[in-house]
Amino acid sequence: MLDSWYSLAPVALISTNLLMLKSHKSKPGLDACCYPCFSHGHPTTSFVCIFDPRPPACQSILRNRLIIRRKLPASASKSIWEGTSAHTSFRSMDSATATPSVPPGGTGVEKKTLGVPDIIVVAAYFVFVLVVGIWSSIRASRGTVGGYFLAGRSMTWFPIGASLMSSNVGSGLFVGMAGTAAAGGLAVGAFEWNASWVLVALGWIFVPVYIASGAVTLPEYLRKRFGGQRIRIYMSVMSLILYIFTKISADIFSGALFIQIALGWDLYLSTVLLLVVTAIYTIAGGLTAVMYTDTLQTVIMVVGSSVLMFIAFNEIGWYPGLAEKYMTAIPNVTVPNTTCHLPRADSFHMFRDPVTGDLPWPGLIFGLTVIATWVWCADQVLVQRSLSAKNLSHAKGGSVLGGYLKILPTFFVVFPGMISRALYPNEVACVDPEICNIVCGTKVGCSNIAYPKLIMELLPEGLRGLMIAVLMAALMSSLTSIFNSSSTLFTLDIWQRIRRKASEQELMIVGRVFILILVGVSILWIPIIQAANSGKLFDYMQSMTSFLSPPVTAVFLLAIFWKRVNEPGAFWGLVIGLVVGGIRLIMDFIYQAPHCGEVDTRPSIVKDVHYLHFALILFALTGIVSIVVSLCTPPIPDESLVRLTWWTRHSTAIRVDLINPWKKEEDVDNTMDKDGSQQPAAPDFPWWKKTYFWICGMSMTPAMKLTKEQQAELDKKLTSIVEKPLWRTVCNINMIILLSINIFLWGYFG
Repeated sequence: MLDSWYSLAPVALISTNLLMLKSHKSKPGLDACCYPCFSHGHPTTSFVCIFDPRPPACQSILRNRLIIRRKLPASASKSIWEGTSAHTSFRSMDSATATPSVPPGGTGVEKKTLGVPDIIVVAAYFVFVLVVGIWSSIRASRGTVGGYFLAGRSMTWFPIGASLMSSNVGSGLFVGMAGTAAAGGLAVGAFEWNASWVLVALGWIFVPVYIASGAVTLPEYLRKRFGGQRIRIYMSVMSLILYIFTKISADIFSGALFIQIALGWDLYLSTVLLLVVTAIYTIAGGLTAVMYTDTLQTVIMVVGSSVLMFIAFNEIGWYPGLAEKYMTAIPNVTVPNTTCHLPRADSFHMFRDPVTGDLPWPGLIFGLTVIATWVWCADQVLVQRSLSAKNLSHAKGGSVLGGYLKILPTFFVVFPGMISRALYPNEVACVDPEICNIVCGTKVGCSNIAYPKLIMELLPEGLRGLMIAVLMAALMSSLTSIFNSSSTLFTLDIWQRIRRKASEQELMIVGRVFILILVGVSILWIPIIQAANSGKLFDYMQSMTSFLSPPVTAVFLLAIFWKRVNEPGAFWGLVIGLVVGGIRLIMDFIYQAPHCGEVDTRPSIVKDVHYLHFALILFALTGIVSIVVSLCTPPIPDESLVRLTWWTRHSTAIRVDLINPWKKEEDVDNTMDKDGSQQPAAPDFPWWKKTYFWICGMSMTPAMKLTKEQQAELDKKLTSIVEKPLWRTVCNINMIILLSINIFLWGYFG
């Protein structure tokens, strides 16, 4: 009954003698049968299909790889999946190096599921976070713009530093950075260590100017610095676009990927649940609730991920074991005549070749600093945390604490990602498109599953639930920060342009409604992310940032350090930078990176110019355009630059507003209660109206109206950058210690 293909006697004989099977404990449901290979309508009955040009049906399945065709006992299939088949003799046949694949819909290993202790831990985590959020919401000043968006400018250094950490370390970092580490090694950890330097710049250079200017949002600072509205509107819209395409999309995708792999929950139901819980305490409590829950989640992230790190290192044999096993972590199914399945020779080095390196060292030092300056010093999400400090010393202390915390992800995210590849190379390091599609649902690689895979395989019940809570904490803390900051930008920079006479209560309502809109956009974005899954989440995040953020970094640096730059120079620098960066962005979407073994036909500007190098080029181009245009146009008067640059931050002169030269900054609307002060007495409202006021953050007492003298005193307090000598010295000493540790780490792992 065998057809013409089965009659190939040599094939049948070879196929039944080239597999060495070890005896393993049987695991139900395991079999090494991949797709049934049909020839003339009949499934093959040979044990192994060896490459042969005649059966086209087999050629179309796994690109002529060696495939197991018959169902085997569970013990045999496990042996094959673990690489115990003798496949070296096939190399002489000029066919692909291979081991058998896995059954359709499976990964070839037994799936671990959540136990009752895991579910209890996750449920307890959700309840605890909600309690903390509600508690901080009740005690927060939420009825004013200053209270809701800047936590009443009353935060201390510890919650600021913790919030800086958790707001930046989202689930995209756990999934994306660990995946990049699995694929390329240690160098991706430089993104974390570089942040320590930029955080110091935030606390010592940028925040003093922002506080002295009296700005609530960064676009508002640019409006004060340059005058006009077009730069402010441009910055607000650009920031919202970046949030949606990089921050929100990456966090939602990585969180959904983790839930799909680790929990097996319905993708959309799980995401909706996370977003709803996240939105509840963001809407209810404003920045105070966000920062208190961020503090809690930072502790959970550091403790939980550190536990996994120690367990993983113990499993691999600590650092020597990782160094040995990572360099030999090669998947059994590879693409012939390629090296994409091999670990990089420089996997354990930070500094890599400036031309051929996957993260070239010039880009890692200079280009990355350009991107990081936008992230930490010119982006509303993170700068807003520092602007909520009760004084400059607390802002500096928060930056130092954030810098210390940013040293840790290299150890509890990057190294575990590498360990995951060393332990599970056939899945995490797969290169064959069809194998990868079976393992993780994408054909370009499965490195993104490195961290979730490690959690599900190594941790016992209970601890597994804790780490699920860690990933959820990362997702939710990042999203709360984005939602709150996006709401701030839209309400204060866009809505007030539409509704110039909007009341305080209207701004509070609009801010909360906009968060609901962002939640809806996030849910609608899920299928788009799934369709555009590149398999390299971290590269997607950083490349998008490299194409759009360098012009913003250039303009902020010029605004702070060069008094001569003016509005036309800044605006046209931003426009030219956006056009050039947008062109590169579109080209990257059109010309996708080739799969392993395919010829790279991309244009040279895409193929040869690394995104970190491009960020540096775009930064320089924007700076040159801004300088040239500024020199060709009239300068800004000195009286309009008071406390708006590094050189004038301590000035006590009265600033003349560039928007309305006849209106000086002392002529303010004294009806706005910036610090959240309220009248002690108020009429008694029904319970339903009190609930409505509480949810919407409305004050049930009339806002205190200040005299000009009181308003001037309040503004002086809110814009003061005077520090006590003792705490200034403490902050400076800690800053030096932080940078010394950072230099040592760069030198040791460089």
